[in-house]
Amino acid sequence: MKATRVQAPRATSESSPAPVVKPVAGTASFSKFMRVLDTIALGGDTAWTVHELSARLGYPRPTIYRIVEALVAEQMIVQKRHTQTFGLGPRLISLASRALESSDIRQLCKDHLFDLKTLTQETVHLAVPDRSEMTYIDKLESPKAVRMNSRLGSRVTMYSSSVGKAYLARLDPDACEALIAQLDFKVFTDRTLRTPKALRSELEQIRRQGYAEDREENEKDIFCFGCAITDKQSRPVACVSLSIPAFRMSPNHTDSYIKPLIDTCAAISRQLALVDFSN
Repeated sequence: MKATRVQAPRATSESSPAPVVKPVAGTASFSKFMRVLDTIALGGDTAWTVHELSARLGYPRPTIYRIVEALVAEQMIVQKRHTQTFGLGPRLISLASRALESSDIRQLCKDHLFDLKTLTQETVHLAVPDRSEMTYIDKLESPKAVRMNSRLGSRVTMYSSSVGKAYLARLDPDACEALIAQLDFKVFTDRTLRTPKALRSELEQIRRQGYAEDREENEKDIFCFGCAITDKQSRPVACVSLSIPAFRMSPNHTDSYIKPLIDTCAAISRQLALVDFSN
């Protein structure tokens, strides 16, 4: 019996196999970077070594070394002093802060800042970290005659501003040192801090007292108090300052400025801890 050859039906638009989607170039490498970064970030207080990261993630140690070196170079992570372990870096914290900014952190702070301005009758600034500087993202002017020259989007240094020093003081020691290493100490007035040693000494004082001061260090005749806003992990995400012309400074700094400022930042921090920005 002669075999009959059966022809396969022609492919139609309905029966054609789906086209093969080529993976986007670089996504595999990017995924590895993100897994390493996520592991370090989600570890909380745990500091990871290259060996531990390799064992946990299943990547060869040379691969982990390359990824870690790149993340350190971009300041996404930092190497802990005197150890072979790594934690979160200042640039990652800065990016997180800017993400919070775009997620309505200004709106979250709005009423608190308005109340602070009303109570103190002085200019209030809200600032977030941007690399090795602080950027003003909100400003409420004093109703009094003499006002500040600052504007939204303007930047101030970490070492000469109260917001910058308040931010540095709340960072973990390694992230703080990584930022200090980047600073170029330019002199704005005769009171500007000029060395890392002087800055570190002042940061110790700020940690003890809970607020920072700009004693005419950034601008002559302008005195500022600054305090940090922290997230649910107690990491600084933004800072608030009060700016006062030196000639009208109240002799009672604590009741007039410091206590209202600290109370305001504490209230914002408590509210921030309850907000889920993932939605």
